[in-house]
Amino acid sequence: MTIDKKSIYWVTGDIETPAGNVPTIATRLVLRDRIGAFRVRFAISRMSYSIEPGLYAIGKPTKESPVFVTANYKLSFDILREALNGIDGWLLILDTQGINVWCAAGKGTFGTAEIVNRVQQTQLHQVVSHRKLIVPQLGAPGISAVEVKKKCGFKIIYGPVRAEDLPAFIAQEFNATPDMRKVHFTLRDRIAVIPVELIIWFKQALGLAVLVALLRGFSRNGFQPGAAMRGVSLIFTGWLVGGTMVPILLPQLPGRAFSIKGLWVALAVWLVWIGCLGGSLAERLGEGLLLTAIISFMALNFTGASTYTSMSGVKKEMKIAMPLQLIAAVAGIILIVIGGFK
Repeated sequence: MTIDKKSIYWVTGDIETPAGNVPTIATRLVLRDRIGAFRVRFAISRMSYSIEPGLYAIGKPTKESPVFVTANYKLSFDILREALNGIDGWLLILDTQGINVWCAAGKGTFGTAEIVNRVQQTQLHQVVSHRKLIVPQLGAPGISAVEVKKKCGFKIIYGPVRAEDLPAFIAQEFNATPDMRKVHFTLRDRIAVIPVELIIWFKQALGLAVLVALLRGFSRNGFQPGAAMRGVSLIFTGWLVGGTMVPILLPQLPGRAFSIKGLWVALAVWLVWIGCLGGSLAERLGEGLLLTAIISFMALNFTGASTYTSMSGVKKEMKIAMPLQLIAAVAGIILIVIGGFK
């Protein structure tokens, strides 16, 4: 693999192998890496934050050094190389179209076919004397270890869930402890994905806010700016609360379905809302339905960032919840408009 070392700051040199020169990379992150991670957390250039797939080296690897597999999403790449600081090894980077390991495994881009293809393209069998690939556990759904072994001769070894556990995993002769196999989704993990979820849905929230402001602002007495602002506040309250409080309170909220978890938060917010602002019966009911639809929808979308759900479970919940959310939103808007003319 040929890389322009001058244009890629994390490439430090190269190492000669029977399959050609392999770029060596830094395992210590710099400010530029931190800024890049911060940007993608806020959905800035998130879909283009990737590196060239192929084979890379860390430290001073030999033919006996382990091979670690990951996605070409740069955030995944950075987490892995930082965790392997001080370790000699090879990094086999798959082309997942810039998507992280877990999501790519679900989509099929981090899977059997790409592993086999990348092993063959890099001529990995000429670089290492063993036939083992250490694959992140979260990539397992997309991989058939039997097929990989059959098609390219390499055995799949599933590493720990967290990259930070890799040094201990290696020290224990590639054996994972029960804790290494557990998928933790801590408060810190949940907070980390809040910004991108909010930003993804900001434009939709803004559009809905404008619509509700116009519908709510007009009454028999003409346009009422205060009523319009109340509509805007309602929409952005639902967007903000649904995107923050549901992830933060996720383990404590009753129910298994995320849309139901959002329902409890919506009920609490609605009670506070009407307690502070009052309004006609139609208006209060409409605002409650609209808040419920927005917060429940935001909660449902958080399934894509959560480790609590399965693909089949998400599809089933979406099929049931989304039509109900749409009905609640439309009914809520109608009641709000009716309330404004009373």
